[in-house]
Amino acid sequence: MPQRIALVGGTGPEGRGLAARFALAGHEVTLGSRDATRAADAAGELTEQLAAAGSTARVHGAANAEAVADCDVAVIVVPYEAHRTTLESLATPLTGKVVVDAVVPVRFERGPRPVEVPEGSATEQAAAILPDSHVIGAFHNLAADALLDLERPLDADVLVTGGDAEAKALVSALAEQIEGVRAVDAGPLRFSRFVEGLTVLLIGINGRYKAHSAPRIVGLPERTAS
Repeated sequence: MPQRIALVGGTGPEGRGLAARFALAGHEVTLGSRDATRAADAAGELTEQLAAAGSTARVHGAANAEAVADCDVAVIVVPYEAHRTTLESLATPLTGKVVVDAVVPVRFERGPRPVEVPEGSATEQAAAILPDSHVIGAFHNLAADALLDLERPLDADVLVTGGDAEAKALVSALAEQIEGVRAVDAGPLRFSRFVEGLTVLLIGINGRYKAHSAPRIVGLPERTAS
């Protein structure tokens, strides 16, 4: 079933990459930004990129508050330094909605360095700020450049954390609509700190090897057809 997906802070590479992949999967996608004009411009450029790849999908742009007001699923992709203030400002329109936190607490000082989060992880911080939303952690480990290369499928697992079974199933299904992606249940929200830390590690590895590597979990049982 098509979802209305808002990318909060979605004008950066990661947000645009996820937006493009969700649009290709048939969802109604809106890029959110603090600046509505910037969001509209980025959405227009992304729609042109989708057309060049042979897709008729369109991406819309709006201010963050407008984007989340009319969505089913909000994906948070702001820089960590804007994480708390952004979520606090959007708490009311996000009430009752599925919120996917894809934020990585990282700073760059001669390479990537993890940032300590009082709650343990950005995803746990989101859950504390948004107690009336269904917060799930996912999409941290997908490289933006790989997402934006629309001619190629990805080869990655998306590690999904959270305690809300229905919301986790929805987010896992969204992940697997991205070609080449498998969703893996990575446990409760408290394990989000390990997923986010793995992302910091991958940033460093990919920088050294000039690559777009992503995690694959091997040895899991094959799924049976339903």
